[in-house]
Amino acid sequence: MTKKRRSQHWYGKLDKDGFIHRSWMKNQGFPDHAFDGRPIIGICNTWSELTPCNSGLRDLAEGVKRGVWEAGGFPVEFPVMSLGETQMKPTAMLFRNLLAMDVEESIRAYGIDGVVLLGGCDKTTPGQLMGAASVDLPSIVVSSGPMLNGKYRGQDIGSGTDVWKFSEAVRAGEMTLQDFMNAESGMSRSAGVCMTMGTASTMASLVEAMGMSLPTNAALPAVDARRMALAHLTGKRIVEMVDEDLKPSDILTKEAFENAILANAAVGGSTNAVVHLLALAGRVGVDLTLKDFEIGSDIPLLVNCMPSGKYLMEDFCYAGGMPVVLNELKSFLRPARTVLNKDISAHYEGAECFNSDVIHSFNEPVKPAAGLRVLRGNLAPNGAIVKPSAATDELLETEAEAYVFENIEDLKANIDRDDLPVTPETILVLKGCGPKGYPGMPEVGNMPIPAKLVKEGVRDMIRISDARMSGTAFGTVILHVSPEAQAGGPLALVKTGDRIRVSASKGELELLVDEAELTARRAAWEPDAPHYTRGYAKLYIDHVLQADQGADLDFLVGKDTRLVTRESH
Repeated sequence: MTKKRRSQHWYGKLDKDGFIHRSWMKNQGFPDHAFDGRPIIGICNTWSELTPCNSGLRDLAEGVKRGVWEAGGFPVEFPVMSLGETQMKPTAMLFRNLLAMDVEESIRAYGIDGVVLLGGCDKTTPGQLMGAASVDLPSIVVSSGPMLNGKYRGQDIGSGTDVWKFSEAVRAGEMTLQDFMNAESGMSRSAGVCMTMGTASTMASLVEAMGMSLPTNAALPAVDARRMALAHLTGKRIVEMVDEDLKPSDILTKEAFENAILANAAVGGSTNAVVHLLALAGRVGVDLTLKDFEIGSDIPLLVNCMPSGKYLMEDFCYAGGMPVVLNELKSFLRPARTVLNKDISAHYEGAECFNSDVIHSFNEPVKPAAGLRVLRGNLAPNGAIVKPSAATDELLETEAEAYVFENIEDLKANIDRDDLPVTPETILVLKGCGPKGYPGMPEVGNMPIPAKLVKEGVRDMIRISDARMSGTAFGTVILHVSPEAQAGGPLALVKTGDRIRVSASKGELELLVDEAELTARRAAWEPDAPHYTRGYAKLYIDHVLQADQGADLDFLVGKDTRLVTRESH
């Protein structure tokens, strides 16, 4: 006997409730046979003109629909909150959990059997996955894809990465403001996400490595016709997944997360992947901790893309994309099921590299042992992270005095002072930028180099904060210090002049102040008044978990797969 589809609890009933559900849908021109029991596929779309990275998703939705119809399904598109990383204040990360809630409740409330997640911009992909995982219907991702390579004066330039470089060059007097403004027009040349290996392209790469998308999803440019074809194939595949009852819980296993960690190291992926993977693991009940990220620490950097290399995502695509990377990692990858209902090995079978300077072999990497490092010590009892592939090697083993900025306003008001008492060896410390403190844990961890040092040619210093940084950024930046300052973590107690020891090789982050002094400082410390006292932001501040737990809301961890049985009329 064929199992009754979930959607039939909405559209299959021959009573008043069924009449209501079907008849109002028919005002869009759907015929009777569209409700004959075929799989109803939701297309969860984060398209928005305020999210430029996702501006091509309205077109890709049409490709998905073609594939769904071809496979005998019934596609229905619905919108959810869209998070424009470059447009939202105080930070899009504040709203990732709100998007996840929107996705979860939309999927739960509507009569659909499976869902295609259309995302791309940094927080949209993890937010959608978190929401879908908490309902656990068959789900698959189609990413918006990267922009075409940026161009300026005949050279390739990369989203974010070159913004930071050009900005520092202007501050140093090495680039005119007019040239800086001219570069702006050539940076973003098409629809799509950052064409560097920023957070968006990182998450698309990890989605592919975890088997939650079809192969080649990560790197195909947004405007490449092959991405539309991929959307069509994805629509076809989700109908098959519904028939197979292949759900996120079948795919997002501990092994899949370990494969994502390994892949993140190999592609030089964003530090933001840490908080997103931890949050997603919490939704599916996988025991993932910061310690698990250490399995990637010895994996070499294979992808020569900004910010850790010199090429861009368009080049990565033409060189062979993620299938080539996974093929290079095959002796490390764990067996894991994918949306193809096959092992992850099917995602890289027959992969061939077409440019060995863009995707290096495991034996001749861009950089050895380049995976994210987890640091712990009395300054970060619950952990902090650093990205060696984007750092200055000699700074990763340092002991020096700190200069402290109490908050982002303090930093902005003082970073360009000519009399700022810092040297190239000083460790810059920024407080108040964690999940609760900012709120939302913004991408300000890659603090500007003090102007007086920029003019001397300094381009990197150790910077420590409870913030995040853009996946497009670079430098010796220690991030996600947990617990954060606003939650009373030791970071709150650091004063200018304190000595700090950093050792990436030993995984250490120590504040060299005796315990008696720290006890006295702790007794005198008080948290800052919250920046928001109403609405979602207050809910977030009251319930957000710390970075080492993925910064999800405490009451959203886990899932609820129950069918809603109560009707609205």
